[in-house]
Amino acid sequence: MSDTTGSETSDALLGPADIRELAAVLGVRPTKQKGQNFVIDANTVRRIVRTAGVRPDDVVVEVGPGLGSLTLALLEAADRVTAVEIDDVLAAALPATIGARMPARADRFALVHSDAMLVEELPGPAPTALVANLPYNVAVPVLLHMLERFPSIERTLVMVQAEVADRLAARPGNKVYGVPSVKANWYAEVKRAGAIGRNVFWPAPNVDSGLVSLVRRAEPPATTATRREVFAVVDAAFAQRRKTLRAALATWAGSPAAAEEALVKAGISPQARGEALTVEEFARIAEAKA
Repeated sequence: MSDTTGSETSDALLGPADIRELAAVLGVRPTKQKGQNFVIDANTVRRIVRTAGVRPDDVVVEVGPGLGSLTLALLEAADRVTAVEIDDVLAAALPATIGARMPARADRFALVHSDAMLVEELPGPAPTALVANLPYNVAVPVLLHMLERFPSIERTLVMVQAEVADRLAARPGNKVYGVPSVKANWYAEVKRAGAIGRNVFWPAPNVDSGLVSLVRRAEPPATTATRREVFAVVDAAFAQRRKTLRAALATWAGSPAAAEEALVKAGISPQARGEALTVEEFARIAEAKA
């Protein structure tokens, strides 16, 4: 293997045999509890990097790198990659994998051994992109935490369970539109960016996966309310999503009458339901109460 990036990367990505061999050496058995499904197809990770629009000057943060299949593909394309890994065994092994398979890029890789939900800062330059195969059970909280904590992240592409992808990208009026849809939209323009088959994972999950693209807004919705205040309205509205907003927001506002007053002031029908509202309209409600 050559030390020049152009030729070394052609053989650097992990295939199915490489993944299984690495896992066997490390004694790693993917678990449902940790939501571990390793991508074993080099074409898929290259497609993810391509869909993410990773540029040569990007500083990419990856959450849940696992054995490193996507990490290596990101290192091919980006200036730097910082991977956040919670698993002790996987975190310990990843730098060696990078060093062995892509030595000329190893100095552009950094590892943070932590729960992504606890990460408050990252080493090196501020990240410009987030690309990750997120574990199904923590995908939405991790995504929202990273977008909140690192405003320098301009572009995000995450692979998540298809159902979660649908929720994140849903528009008002859609039956799966809910808390994840509104909160993600506070930060970014969100859209589905493709589907991923089950056979590119080991072990193969019993659900389909989807790609979600998030391009950060230049500014969050214009409002005098804080993000926390707006999100409190969103949580209240969808906690009882079948109820009218007058009823659903009663506890949040202090009473049904107070909820109605805030809604009318915001120019929103008290008989409307949360699933009909845009993030800007939720912001108006928060502002009206404040």
